[in-house]
Amino acid sequence: MKRFLAHFVFAFLAVQIAFAQGSPKANNQQVLKVLAIGNSFSEDALENYLHELANAVDQEIIIGNLYIGGAPLDLHVKNTKADKSAYSYRKVKQNGEKVTTENVSIARALQDESWDYVSFQQASPLSGKYDVIMQSLPELLAYVRERVSPHTQFVYHQTWAYQQDSKHEGFVGYDNSQQIMYKSISKTSRKLSKNHDFAFIVPAGTAVQNGRTSSIGDEYTRDGYHLNLDFGRFTAACTWYEKLFGLDVRKNPYKPQKVTDLQAEIARAAAHAANKKPFKVSPIKK
Repeated sequence: MKRFLAHFVFAFLAVQIAFAQGSPKANNQQVLKVLAIGNSFSEDALENYLHELANAVDQEIIIGNLYIGGAPLDLHVKNTKADKSAYSYRKVKQNGEKVTTENVSIARALQDESWDYVSFQQASPLSGKYDVIMQSLPELLAYVRERVSPHTQFVYHQTWAYQQDSKHEGFVGYDNSQQIMYKSISKTSRKLSKNHDFAFIVPAGTAVQNGRTSSIGDEYTRDGYHLNLDFGRFTAACTWYEKLFGLDVRKNPYKPQKVTDLQAEIARAAAHAANKKPFKVSPIKK
């Protein structure tokens, strides 16, 4: 009897291990598929360097970005109601090839892959306005949920505050203060983290704010609001990488060619700290 039970337990454990190895979280060889319903801030964070970071540690990923420059959540909702083919659909394939298809609807992109994650975000001038976000977000979430696989999880992209001298017209909504804008974004994303629709928040905004405490200073954007093409975008990509794969980005060997060793070290440290404390600035002493 004891021998029979021992064989039974062994067989049961073997089945469980085999099942776990075939799941998205346990199988390192399974392709992770991420779609952003976004704008230029998702372009900054997802289209550049994220695939390279994953590839450097033999992780496979497909990235989609439904792009309309400056698009707020209420515009996405309007586009769903009209099934409007209004998006530039940027896709980074499994092999790293980048393909752009114009005039694509949200519904069409949702059906293009069996997405593991769909990301949502607000337009940057409204990113710290929780009440405005909630006027449109629930309807957009419901629309997407009806059109994706049951295994698909939703994530919210916490974007970043503007540079202190930014001339963006939306900056006035935060008294032209980077600190007020960041605190508003942090408070808003913390509230959204309690929304059971979201698996997690990607704290790119906190990562950038962390980076600003380093020797780089307040130089994270190229125009006052879009990220610097090199270390700025790399910081956001590092944040996404660590959150998606659960791997310490400080141990990832990839570095963009135009990013210095010090900038890369700061970017990785800023991203790692943000994932540890997503709603609070962690000074980077480099």
